[in-house]
Amino acid sequence: MEVVTVVIVGAGPSGLASSACLNVESISNIVLEREDCCASLWKKRSYDRLGLHLAKEFCSLPYKEHSPETSTFMSKDTFISYIDSYVSEFNITPRYSRSVESAFYDETMKKWRIEAKNGVSGETESYSSDYLIVASGENNEAFVPEVQGLASFKGELIHSSEYKNGKPYKGKDVLVVGCGNSGMEISHDLVDHDARTTIVIRSPFHVLTKKMVHMGMIMTKYLPVNLVDTLISLAARFTYGDLPKHGICRPEQGPFALKMLCGKTPVIDGGSISRIKSKKIKVVPEIVNINGTNVEFVDGTEQKFDAIIFATGYKSGANKWLKDFQHVLDDEGMPKNKYPDHWKGESGLYCAGLSGRGLNGISSDATHIAADIRELLKNKA
Repeated sequence: MEVVTVVIVGAGPSGLASSACLNVESISNIVLEREDCCASLWKKRSYDRLGLHLAKEFCSLPYKEHSPETSTFMSKDTFISYIDSYVSEFNITPRYSRSVESAFYDETMKKWRIEAKNGVSGETESYSSDYLIVASGENNEAFVPEVQGLASFKGELIHSSEYKNGKPYKGKDVLVVGCGNSGMEISHDLVDHDARTTIVIRSPFHVLTKKMVHMGMIMTKYLPVNLVDTLISLAARFTYGDLPKHGICRPEQGPFALKMLCGKTPVIDGGSISRIKSKKIKVVPEIVNINGTNVEFVDGTEQKFDAIIFATGYKSGANKWLKDFQHVLDDEGMPKNKYPDHWKGESGLYCAGLSGRGLNGISSDATHIAADIRELLKNKA
């Protein structure tokens, strides 16, 4: 059994930021990652045209700002290069191909016991630590909702994590389920590759441009969020006009208040709205049944599809291996404590990157966690 002060599960941005902050404080830590690389969601499970939706000033990790030469809105490849340089600069050495199978708190020894399967050797490795950080992320497992008749679908069925680009779908009828940023961008990409594209829109959401979001995030530092919402919403209405007639309804609550209260992100438009308005992307309501290649919708319409892409997000999978998750997480694998106290649990258990506040939230979590562990260790000495 290997003994260390802190074990971090996950080598995505949350785990890397946590390790960097601990390294700065000279606190020994081990990062366990089930994939064979860091930031695997970005490197392996993201579509080609993905870019960061927020300005670079809100997308840095602790102790490392983006260079002045970096564009305000980064591409996926630029961000991956930033991550790789971050790992090198802060001497982060994740142990790859380690799938954590169990972690529990030993009440007698007052230690965390972690077991991980080494995917290369096939051996089970054991670790003991004073502190455990859950950094496996909100996007740990692809989520596909239950849909009546889904098992009968005869065409191609994938989650957005498997989608790369629209080339394989040229000339095909494709249904995208999910109208968040991924669903909208994938729909846009499909149209650009000459697929006949339909998107399911069930719930209200805000549509903003990148510049509106950037301006709004700056304004919230100085103005009440309700005032910011009023100003940005007016700009959005002026830009996009009457969206409800195109099947897109706006929530009653403003975009920034909604984000702060429940983590719901506005759709940041990259061209999908103009394609919806021009009917190049068809909007349909909720699915009620699937029968073979035929999909039935709640408004009584039906259509045949060659492929269905579920852009329905992810879920936390931490509860599957974290036996004593109740110290920091709820039954859904999300923080049991409300923001901003969500990151700290009991018995030396922490969670990073589960606040729904993006890279800015990740940086805040990692900084707070490292500072808390530093103080606890200082009090022990």
